[in-house]
Amino acid sequence: MFKRLSPHAGAAAAALFVTFLWSTSWVLIKFGLRDAIPPLIFAGLRYGLAFACLAVWSLGQPSTWAALRGLGRQDWLPLVALGLIFYAVTQGTQFLGLKYLPAVTLNLLMTFSAALVAGMSALALREPPTRAQWGGVGLYLVGALVFFYPAALPGDMLLGVGIGLVGVVANAVSALMGRAINRRGHLPPLAVTVASMGIGAGVLLGAGLAVESFPSLSLSSILIIVWLAVVNTAFAFTLWNRSLRVLSALESSLINNLMMVFIPLLAWLFLGENIGVQQAAGLILAGAGILIVQLRRVPAGLARNQR
Repeated sequence: MFKRLSPHAGAAAAALFVTFLWSTSWVLIKFGLRDAIPPLIFAGLRYGLAFACLAVWSLGQPSTWAALRGLGRQDWLPLVALGLIFYAVTQGTQFLGLKYLPAVTLNLLMTFSAALVAGMSALALREPPTRAQWGGVGLYLVGALVFFYPAALPGDMLLGVGIGLVGVVANAVSALMGRAINRRGHLPPLAVTVASMGIGAGVLLGAGLAVESFPSLSLSSILIIVWLAVVNTAFAFTLWNRSLRVLSALESSLINNLMMVFIPLLAWLFLGENIGVQQAAGLILAGAGILIVQLRRVPAGLARNQR
C-alpha cells in the first residue's frame, strides 16, 4: 500500500491511515447502536470476530503460535487481567458511552487517558511527568471545563459521562499493564493481543448475553460488525504494529492523537453532531494540553488504544 514511499514515510502514512480507520469506528459504532444492536453484545461480536481473525493469522506465525502454546500460569494471569481491563471494561464502556453521549463528547473524555497515564507512570513506573506535562494536564482540564460549561447535563448524558470516566481510568490502567507485559519481551506482541483479546471478547459477549437480548441483525448491522472486526481491528492492528517497527514512540503517539481531530470531523459529517464556538475552543485547548503531555518520548503502547 505504501511501497513507493521511504520506510519512514511509509510507516507514518500507515499509522495515519490506521488512526483514521480507528476514528471511523466511532461513527460505525453509532450507526450500529442506532440500528438497535445492544452495546455489550455489539462489542463482544466485534472483538470476538477480530480475535478469530488474529488467531487464524497467528497459525501462520511460528513464533507467535509457539508462544501461545507455551504460556504458563505466570503468563496467563497478567494476560487475563489485561483482557478484562482493556477489552471487557475499556471497550465495553466505549460502546456503552456512545449509547448515551455524542461521539465528540466521549472523544474529549477519552483523550484524558494520555494525561492520566503520565500521572500513573510517576507512581507505578517511576517516570515522573515534567513540569510542562503537568501544565498540559492543567490546560486539558481548562479545555474540558470550557467544553462542558455550564455543566447542566440531562440524566442520560450524565450517565454517559460516568461510564466514559470509568473507561478513561480503565484505558490508562490497561496501557500501563500492556507496557509492563511487553517490557518483559518474552512474548510476541501478536501473542499478547490474541490471548488478551480472546479473554476480553468472551467476557464482553457473555456479559452482553446475560443482561441484553440478542438482536435480529439486519444486513447493515452485520456489515458494520464484520468491517469493525476485520478491517478496523484485525487489519488495522497488524498494520499499526508494523508501523511501530520504524516510528518512534513520540511519532506514533502524536499521530494516534489525531483521532481528536478526525472524530469530531467525522461526527459532524456523518452523525450531524454540530459543535459551537465554545465547544470548539474547549476542544482546541484540551487538544493542546494533550499535545504538551505527549511531547515527551512515551511508549507507543500508551497511545489511546480506542480502536
